[in-house]
Amino acid sequence: MSKASGLAVVGLGLLLSACQVVGPDYHLPTEAAIQRKDLQSDLAKDAKAVVSAPVPADWWRLYRDPRLDQLVQRAMASNTDLRVAAARLLRARAQVDEAQAMGGWSGGVKMGAQRLQESGEAFLLPEKVPVANIGDIGISASYQFDLFGTLQRGIEAAKANADATQAAADTARITLVADVVRAYTQVCAANEEREIAEHSLDLQAQSTSLIQRLRDAGRGDETQVTRSQTQFKSLRADLPRYEAARQAGLYRLSMLLAKPVDQLPAGTATCAELPKIAQLVPVGDGAALLKRRPDVRQAERQLAAATADIGVATGELYPNISIGATVGTVGLLENLGEPSTNRWGFGPSLTWNVPTNGARARIREAEAATQGYLAHFDGVVLNAIRETQTGLAQYSALLQRRDALADAAQSAQLAADQTHRFFQAGRESFLADLQATRTYTDVTAQLAAANTQVAMSQIDLFLALGGGWESGRTQASNPGKP
Repeated sequence: MSKASGLAVVGLGLLLSACQVVGPDYHLPTEAAIQRKDLQSDLAKDAKAVVSAPVPADWWRLYRDPRLDQLVQRAMASNTDLRVAAARLLRARAQVDEAQAMGGWSGGVKMGAQRLQESGEAFLLPEKVPVANIGDIGISASYQFDLFGTLQRGIEAAKANADATQAAADTARITLVADVVRAYTQVCAANEEREIAEHSLDLQAQSTSLIQRLRDAGRGDETQVTRSQTQFKSLRADLPRYEAARQAGLYRLSMLLAKPVDQLPAGTATCAELPKIAQLVPVGDGAALLKRRPDVRQAERQLAAATADIGVATGELYPNISIGATVGTVGLLENLGEPSTNRWGFGPSLTWNVPTNGARARIREAEAATQGYLAHFDGVVLNAIRETQTGLAQYSALLQRRDALADAAQSAQLAADQTHRFFQAGRESFLADLQATRTYTDVTAQLAAANTQVAMSQIDLFLALGGGWESGRTQASNPGKP
């Protein structure tokens, strides 16, 4: 080894021993909202009909409805939003591979031949150089040192972005599950409410028929018949909206599963009983919520990527250093490979762009972006707590309202039956009987709607709790497993 080459290697060794990673190392800021203990309290403390048990990954199985399980499974396999999320995740992982491939070893091969007229003066010759067939064959290899950790920060940023993309895919998965359960519940609720409305309509039809007979027997007049018929027509006018709601739910399921309505699981269109959970709803605690919700994880990973980008921007202030070697042959085609045409070289290389082209401004830009992502992260955490607490409060209130309406429906039914018997016996007026029947049908319809609201609120609560993505990821990695 020559003296110059030895000095070059020694110089590189000194640089390697003095290297450090540019930019800040990432860690969760102490002032971040997720670090606050007061946000990680027992969620079930002040809520009704819930328990502080862990939220199951496949929460929809709590309904114990095989048809619903089948709908969710099919949606997981064919939904277009999940396909988009999967493609984005593949792209993010490819970007990680790209970042990891930067720096380190690289090599190349060069081969060429041309009919060449060289300039004589380029070789300090006064005469013209003859035209000749010139060949050039070369092989090169080099190793770029990441002395300042610029490439390492780039890899960290790519990995954090890939993790954020994975979290976004998890968010799409739990949103899909909630949408499937919500659409299925809408179909069942529409069928159930229509049956209740038809029963009320039958009761009113019987009342109208009785009043007509009483009129014919001289115990009533045409006004009473008209009022009863008006009540009947009013109830009948409500029936089309239940069919519309049922169709809307079926079309929603069709879109979510990417299947025509007639290819949905058997019995979906005729489901006439709301899905119910025969236990207290498990909600966990605040700490588990923040660890489970993928949107929180996505925001945290975006903050990590932004922090790594500061290092990438800072690395532009420093030179790129590599060491390489070349070997090849250049000369007349017929002489290629001869000792006189062979060449080789070995040595270090340093390139450095003096930071006058906005490099320091890009560092400040990256630092400002990091502050923005930290604020966004805090906002996502606070929103997760708000959504869950709001969902719990609404669920508890709707349960109380549903229970109160159930009591009212029993009282209304009893009052309607008694008033109708008294009317038949001539002890109550027609208006009293009509009003009692109308009250009963109204309360029954309100109770049916309240049951639907409770079911929908339950779904919103599970969505806020962030459960469902773990099971979906397992199914994606084991497509043959039911």
